Parts: sequence; C-alpha cells; structure tokens
Amino acid sequence: MSEERGRPGRKRDHTRDAVILDATLAVLAEQGYDRMTIDMVAARTGMARATVYRRWPTKADLVLQAVSGMSSGDVDAAHLPDTGTLRGDLAAMIRPFDDEQQQVRIQAVAGLLAVAKADPRLADIVAGAGIGPWVEAGRTLIRRAVERGEFRPPVDLDTLAELIPMMCIARAVQQLPITREFSLTLIDGVLLPALRGG
Repeated sequence: MSEERGRPGRKRDHTRDAVILDATLAVLAEQGYDRMTIDMVAARTGMARATVYRRWPTKADLVLQAVSGMSSGDVDAAHLPDTGTLRGDLAAMIRPFDDEQQQVRIQAVAGLLAVAKADPRLADIVAGAGIGPWVEAGRTLIRRAVERGEFRPPVDLDTLAELIPMMCIARAVQQLPITREFSLTLIDGVLLPALRGG
C-alpha cells in the first residue's frame, strides 16, 4: 500500500488552464459572482466539471486565479507610451478597451465589485489585478506630463489617475460598451480640463 502512495499520478495538463480561466471570466461577466457556478464554467469549456474542480476546488479559488491573471498582458508598466503629450499617451493606452476580450474582463471586475466588500481576498485581487495596473499607469503618465511642463502639479494625482479606469468600471456595471470614443471623451472632456484647472 505504501508503494501505491509514493507512485506519481498523471501529470496535470496546464494547457487547459487558459481555456478554463477565460471561460471563468466570461461566465463571471455574464452571471456575476453570486450566480456563477463551476458547472457553468465546465459547460462553457466542454470539459468535465471534475477537470475544473481538480485545479480549483472552490469557486473563489477559480475566480481569484482568473482575475489575478487578467492584467498580465494588458498594462506593461515598463513600456508605457511616450508620445510627447498626455493625451497621446492616454489615447495609446485605451486601444484595448475596444477589444471584446477586454470588455469581458471589465464586466467580470464589475461583477465582483459587490461581493469584493465581503471578501478581502477578492477585494485585493480586484484592486490589484483588475484596476490597479491601469490606475498606476495613469499616475505615471500624469506625473510624466507634469514633469515635462505640460501641466502644473495636480492637487490630487491619485484621484485623477483613477478617473478613467473607474468610469470604465461604472459603465460596465451599467452594461454599456466601453468604446474608444467613450474613453477619449473622458480624456478630452474631463481629465485634461481638470488638469488645466478648467
């Protein structure tokens, strides 16, 4: 019996993980956290539910993994745009919002907002992976624009950096699309005038 315990099992096939995590985000975006089930995710992938449960034993574990991996390719803090103007830099950053996959990701974060208050792990993940990288990128771009003399230092850099990501989340909660035009309206009609003091 001890020999059987020591024998290694079949290696886990990690190639399915991305499919499961993408399906998790899609179901989360459609259903919200409370109504989402692991069975729905399994059905979306065409895999057995046991396949999903072996990797993530609870819905919270699955959602945490899916959301924490969301922004890994979205914002590259080391290679932010540098067009010479804040407007140009921000416009270069918003291109992904037109992408269908990005819409799903934003809807997924919006679906987590209500339950994130009750679960500190989810709150940390939503802030860190869903919104945090975009806010930090905005903070860096605004700071850089101030340093090159484009604007005077804002009174509240953090609030201004949160403006566009949070308005996108608010729009997602309303089930409205987040288009490039919407984001440019925020830049031209709200953020830049606020930085100019007008």
